[in-house]
Amino acid sequence: MSLAPPRPHHHDLRIAVGGLLGGVLLWALGIHPRVASDTLVLWDAPWAPLVPLAMTAACEPLRRIRPRLGLLIGTAALVLDTVTLGSVVTVVLYTDLMYAAVLYGSPAAARRIPWVTGMLTVLGGVVPAALWRDPQGLLIGVGVGVVAFAPASTGWVVRNHRDAAEAARLHAEQTALLAEMDRVQAVTAERSRFARELHDMVANHLSAIAIHSTAALSLDDPKTSKDALAVIRENSVAGLAEMRRLIGILRDSSGDHEPAASPTLDGLATLVDGARANGLDVTLDTGHDSVPAPVELAAYRIVQESLTNALKHAAPGRVHISLRQHSGALHLRVTSPYRPGDSPRAPGSGSGLTGMRERAALLGGSFTAGPEEDRWSVCAALPLTEGDLA
Repeated sequence: MSLAPPRPHHHDLRIAVGGLLGGVLLWALGIHPRVASDTLVLWDAPWAPLVPLAMTAACEPLRRIRPRLGLLIGTAALVLDTVTLGSVVTVVLYTDLMYAAVLYGSPAAARRIPWVTGMLTVLGGVVPAALWRDPQGLLIGVGVGVVAFAPASTGWVVRNHRDAAEAARLHAEQTALLAEMDRVQAVTAERSRFARELHDMVANHLSAIAIHSTAALSLDDPKTSKDALAVIRENSVAGLAEMRRLIGILRDSSGDHEPAASPTLDGLATLVDGARANGLDVTLDTGHDSVPAPVELAAYRIVQESLTNALKHAAPGRVHISLRQHSGALHLRVTSPYRPGDSPRAPGSGSGLTGMRERAALLGGSFTAGPEEDRWSVCAALPLTEGDLA
């Protein structure tokens, strides 16, 4: 598929038509910069100035799409104009072609043309003055400067301003794009944080509700059903309270903070008591000093999720929780009975391990989970200061 040639700009067509009509009007009125008796006038036919005028006017539509070609033809037309009676409009149109060649031409041409015209201006003034030994020769250089160097320099200045404005626009667009990317990343990170909080806070209560409701439905024992309903109610109330707290955080527009009243390691005993009430045999072994709040929250949530998984998936037996602080990190380990091929005791699974792994990774720590002999082991090392485990 062939590409159509570029079309001249409508403003350039108007310049060409206006310049041609203006030059014809001056020619009809007999207004010329030279007279037939001048030494340089070699072609004194009355209609001769119309030839270079038509040539420069025909170059105007090329000033944006073919600026170098337009300047070359315009230069030939200007030289031809100097040997006729001449036209002021031809010179004016040529200055516009020189200006456009620098403004719209290639970067190499934009650098060379002002330098070349500057040298011609100097030589055009110095050489005639030296040869003729007449200061009037300097006027030739002045003429070259007005016709060539001045419009070329103007085009160079305008081009520099245009390029600077374009660079500033691109920089502003890039800055806005980076800001939007940062905003999207911040929103994504905040959504992930609240997703982890929602899962860790509610999953434990819902798992207990699912297990005890299954027991209440499957056993025809009023006392067992009553005990199961009591546990269901307790976990429903606790889960509802957690949900309300999270909704309150979401409604708070201040943002950029951990949830108010975040759980701490001091609350592990209460968490273990709740797991025991749900039917787990849990032991807690702790030995740690004060740790940073983000580490406390991550450790609490990992233990909470491990107990939830044990409630849903573990085989009967004791669940052991151990927390130790050494080597600049808090090390926690949760083990529970495990038999290959055991089916879950409650529906729903999949995102708990991902959430625990993300919590450890955000602190620069490590996390592993998997079977060890006949037990399922969850291990995490959470550095107390950033970079301790790097």
